[in-house]
Parts: sequence; C-alpha cells; structure tokens
Amino acid sequence: MNAHELREKTPDQLRDELTTLKKEAFNLRFQAATGQLENPARLRTVKRDAARVKTILNEKAREAAE
Repeated sequence: MNAHELREKTPDQLRDELTTLKKEAFNLRFQAATGQLENPARLRTVKRDAARVKTILNEKAREAAE
C-alpha cells in the first residue's frame, strides 16, 4: 500500500486500516515469539504500513485544524 492510496481514504477508513494493521502486527509478533513465523519480512512491512497510516492521519488532522 502506498501513500497515494491512503490519502484518498477518509479518516474513518484510515483508523479501520490502522486497527487491522495493529492486529496483524500483534499476531506476527506472537508467531515470531513462538517460532512459527514463516515470513519475517512481513513484520517489517506491517510496521511500516502502520506508521504510514498514522502519518497520513496526522496530516489530515493538521489540515482540518487549519
């Protein structure tokens, strides 16, 4: 997912996406701790996507405040 796609979404959709990503990150961390993680690179991707969503949410909040 790239930033352009995220900027087209509403803040509510972004919050839902962030919730989904956080749940996925939790599950991946749990799998890593138990040694069941098949794709370790997926954890990094999910973390970065969550950070990207947070950044876009902050940008939208800043624009709304102005």
